[in-house]
Amino acid sequence: MKKMLLMSSMLLAMLPLCARTLHVGAGFPNPTISSALLQARSGDTIFVHPGVYAEGNLSINLPLTLIGIDYPVLDGRHIDEIITVNSSHVTILGFEIRNSGQRSTIDIAGIKVLSSDSVTLENNRLRDCNFGIYLSNTIGCKVIHNDVQGVIKEEQNSGNGIHVWKGSGHVIAENHLTGHRDGIYFEFVTDSEIRENMSEQNLRYGLHFMFSHNDHYHHNTFRNNGAGVAVMYSRQVKMTENYFGYNWGSSAYGILLKDISDSHIWKNNFEHNSAGVYMEGASRIILEENQFRENGWALRVQASCDANVVRRNNFFGNSFDVATNGNLVLNTFDGNYWDKYEGYDLNHDGIGDLPFRPVSLYAVVVERMPHALMLMRSFIVYLMDKAEKIIPSLTPEQLMDQQPAMHPLV
Repeated sequence: MKKMLLMSSMLLAMLPLCARTLHVGAGFPNPTISSALLQARSGDTIFVHPGVYAEGNLSINLPLTLIGIDYPVLDGRHIDEIITVNSSHVTILGFEIRNSGQRSTIDIAGIKVLSSDSVTLENNRLRDCNFGIYLSNTIGCKVIHNDVQGVIKEEQNSGNGIHVWKGSGHVIAENHLTGHRDGIYFEFVTDSEIRENMSEQNLRYGLHFMFSHNDHYHHNTFRNNGAGVAVMYSRQVKMTENYFGYNWGSSAYGILLKDISDSHIWKNNFEHNSAGVYMEGASRIILEENQFRENGWALRVQASCDANVVRRNNFFGNSFDVATNGNLVLNTFDGNYWDKYEGYDLNHDGIGDLPFRPVSLYAVVVERMPHALMLMRSFIVYLMDKAEKIIPSLTPEQLMDQQPAMHPLV
């Protein structure tokens, strides 16, 4: 028995030494990627030399590494899914993958990974693919430094740049995503990280979360997307040091928080959005040390939100700092800097001696009658807000910052 165990250990130790290197291209024994995949064994590395390869769907069913030299082109001819990965421990890097097919009944992708773990997709270019990269029922995958560019179509005919359905432990990092329905889409994905991506000019969301918990996205840029970023039906999400900018439209925002709880929004920059943060059914969210600059609405907090804390944020040049559609106040505002604050600081401790009410009368009127926006910056609006500050009547009485900062917070 001991002899058998010793022999097994020796065989396992030798496996990496048995891995081979295969080359694909003109003048090599394997002129096609398909032929190399048929010959490959577990652990092999396949180098693909420059050229255009239009071979239909390439199915990878073994753990191996597929490396492109000088970005060989894999062309789906608008017919096929280009690469389908059905094995764990696969690495694909250095390819230009373009022109996938499109069907209404199947989510066709440039690269699709099915029920596999520890797959790495790195440094690829994807062009005009229905879905760029699609991970389904996966664990511990890395999608790093890919350039995913779609062709603008109608929303119902477009897929997502990076689409992840049911998974955990993923890293989505340093990708550029544009021209898709959503730049990045997470559904039923947990314990994953999204960092340092650029998601811009997508039809709907730069990032879309659904039923995804314990995730962290940080140092990303989301700009010029149709509606911004949406985080829905999720909990324990960390959103830190991201940039949300230039998301304009009647239903656009930096972030939409819908039915989300126990999450942290820290040190983000919200700039030039219709609404910086729109909250509906949000509970126990901490928003702190964020910058809200020149948005239509900095914060739109619906009456369905409770136990949220807004502290130590800076509000500069927003048309409306805060708006709400109810009178019951179940959220806390504390220690923020408001550029509209006109109070004083007699003891010079950096904290205003009078509380600040960030909801103006005009904001209340617009929330109830959106067409009143046409009166923006008129003299009647100025008089309304001055009168409301003297004798509050319609604005939520308890919605105030008791300790407004006198100077912008670092």
